[in-house]
Amino acid sequence: MSGVERPGSIMAAEIAQQPGVWRRILDQGAPAAHDTARAIAARSPRFVLLSARGSSDHAALYAKYLLEIGHGLPCGLTSMSTITAYGARPRLEDVLVITVSQSGGSPDLITSTLAARTAGALTLAVTNNPDSGLAAVSEYHLDILAGPERALPATKTYTASLLTLWLFTEALRGADGAGPARVLPGLAEGVLERREEVRALAARYRFAERMVVTSRGFGYPTAREAALKLMETSYLAALAYSGADLLHGPLAMVDNISPVIAVVTDGRGGEALQPVLDRLRGRGADLCVIGPKARVDAASAGFALPTEDVPEELQPLLEILPLQLLAYEVTIARGHDPDAPRALAKITETH
Repeated sequence: MSGVERPGSIMAAEIAQQPGVWRRILDQGAPAAHDTARAIAARSPRFVLLSARGSSDHAALYAKYLLEIGHGLPCGLTSMSTITAYGARPRLEDVLVITVSQSGGSPDLITSTLAARTAGALTLAVTNNPDSGLAAVSEYHLDILAGPERALPATKTYTASLLTLWLFTEALRGADGAGPARVLPGLAEGVLERREEVRALAARYRFAERMVVTSRGFGYPTAREAALKLMETSYLAALAYSGADLLHGPLAMVDNISPVIAVVTDGRGGEALQPVLDRLRGRGADLCVIGPKARVDAASAGFALPTEDVPEELQPLLEILPLQLLAYEVTIARGHDPDAPRALAKITETH
């Protein structure tokens, strides 16, 4: 029908926009990330708390790895209900509270951030809306510059959050410029052109009822985000576990019927995941690897990523791209519309 968008056309378009969004962040967002980081570094926070929901929660987890590994700053993920439901008032002097929210409009995030600022915390909002309520109550704000996101499943705002957080943490330790991230937009374009490879994986998993997604280190936020994308678009029961947690019980549910997606970073996280991959092969798992070609070649299926010149901490931006495409293709193959997942809203009205 004329004037009617095809199912999934919005999500597909926003996935394709990501290389351009990354270029905009590197050109226009880097100076703001640099200035904000320098201002916060001058105040010497001793601890970091991260607040978020949904896909933004996975971006916040990525920031936790960046800050703990690269800066030695202890980090925690907040339990917002302690403030919003129980009225707790923690002592937050010299604590940096980073709240990640693509909309900046969730009431619990606004309430908890305002409470944190009142309690003495430095507050930084990372959003796609500089005019949002969250930006207004935060002392500092970073715009992820993703442009309007119409699809309910977050795609470009997720990776825009990752890149913005990486730029911020780099500047926090005194690094200048975007450096190794400059190669990412071109590499992303190459990954996104390989749609046929992803369609083959989607055909393989079209009728799956359950799936496990696993990783370690910097790949773990990717595993969680991939599972969320599969669940919210195709309604596939996708369970995300760190490789270490998978071995502590959940491995018992893995067999040769339920597929396992392993996100294998090219670096220490991938090395730490190797014993898990060995155990999965020993159980005859249908193992799909997203990562370096050598790891993909040793698995049942997979998608090889160009990781050779990409630091491990930046690989999550590339890792999620084929998994976003996989969620899209599986959903289309199942006859659903990824632009309109049932029972979902763009802004979660939790309190």
